[in-house]
Amino acid sequence: MAIVWTYATDDTRYEVRAAGSSLRFYSNGVLHSQYSERCPVTGSVWDLLWLPALFRPARSPRRVLLLGTGAGTVIRQLKRLFDPIEIVGVDNNPIHLRVAREHFGVTPEMAHLLHADAGDYVARYRGPGFDLVIDDLFGGGNGVPERAVQFDSAWLRKLQRCMTDDGVLSINFADRAELVLSGFSRALNRGDRFVSMFEFTAPAIENVIVGLLPFTAQSADLRAYLQATPELANLLERGRLRYRVKTVKFKPS
Repeated sequence: MAIVWTYATDDTRYEVRAAGSSLRFYSNGVLHSQYSERCPVTGSVWDLLWLPALFRPARSPRRVLLLGTGAGTVIRQLKRLFDPIEIVGVDNNPIHLRVAREHFGVTPEMAHLLHADAGDYVARYRGPGFDLVIDDLFGGGNGVPERAVQFDSAWLRKLQRCMTDDGVLSINFADRAELVLSGFSRALNRGDRFVSMFEFTAPAIENVIVGLLPFTAQSADLRAYLQATPELANLLERGRLRYRVKTVKFKPS
């Protein structure tokens, strides 16, 4: 794996590495982004972040809020698969945004990138709702990724205020233990608009992505959408798009 770019601050070392046709972005050894021009899916966590939006065959996402851009993997995927689409990407680290623009090819036409604190942005946002909100807010210490914002009922309410009435929410947790410790179930029990909940995982990674939908859905609905979309169906058949999905029952309040 060849190192093509490095940058260091007092406490962080950033690297962009090339592995075949794939570019990978690391921060203190934590892999934050990966993308290949040859294939729009990664077979890893980034694919899972937008899959919750595809339970509704009649409408793919058109306005997306991405909290935590990394170097822009999800932006490149969404633009490739669902363009035209409007994307706002928020990240509090200017190095992430620099790498997205200079190395991962994220142009102003692809997304509006904002250097801002995601918590402040969400709390102050009063614009049109997004029909997909992706919470991918991660940091990492000692090479171990962990959520940068605690998921609780207050955070959930702020996210919902940024969404359309029929919007879908996708939340990334580093692993199942982090999901359990987050108080996720307690947050949902305080009342919200969501009707269906799914957990997404993939081989060889520990992340658990939770998808919250404001309508009734089944895992078969997602499969039907993927099989009806030629590029995604081909990637699914070739084993490039790999995911496991599980329906989760809401606990009574």
